[in-house]
Amino acid sequence: MNDARHRGFKDETFRELARIPKALANPRRLELVDLLSQCERTVEELARLTTMSVANTSQHLQVLRAASLVTVRREGPWAYYALSSPAVFRAAQAMREVGQLQLAELDRIARAYRRERDELEPLDAGELLRRMRKDEVVVIDVRPEEEFRAGHIQGARSVPVSELRRRLSGLPRNRGVVAYCRGPYCVYADEAVALLRRRGFHALRLDTGFPDWKAAGLPVADSKR
Repeated sequence: MNDARHRGFKDETFRELARIPKALANPRRLELVDLLSQCERTVEELARLTTMSVANTSQHLQVLRAASLVTVRREGPWAYYALSSPAVFRAAQAMREVGQLQLAELDRIARAYRRERDELEPLDAGELLRRMRKDEVVVIDVRPEEEFRAGHIQGARSVPVSELRRRLSGLPRNRGVVAYCRGPYCVYADEAVALLRRRGFHALRLDTGFPDWKAAGLPVADSKR
């Protein structure tokens, strides 16, 4: 094979591939991918959730769109953004998993945040599925309701963390309660478990989130009409 042609092929291929990590190499854009892995959202919603300005949020979305990582759907005056493929979440998930293995600082940050909380007893997906099939636990999705409607663990109940306190009477006390949210760094499940334990429930949290569950091919459902 012609060496120059071979070199040119390699250079072009890896140049294109490098567009993906380059687009993701920003903490704000990684957060946007995390939010969009839950459901599609408008620029305004994303700006509110990330505490960025609408203009700054839009700029980050355009970088992701230029790398074909997000798509946009227009409805009237609104522009709805979504991940272009499940592979986009898997790319961000792989970055997270490498970080958890290789970056000691990441573990230190997580431990420092949770230092004052009860022991959270995280449950992995395989064990949760086993307990669900044996009807040993009730699973609650503590994300906002619109995220639950877009997709959730099959059999889970929607109990947004903001509503949990007033809906405690609807949860059984003769079984464990497992809370899950967006992912391992989402605080909603932590807050839910802490509240449930203070009220006498045997509560645990899923060690990942809904997008990880879905990416693993485990049973999911949605509430779309």
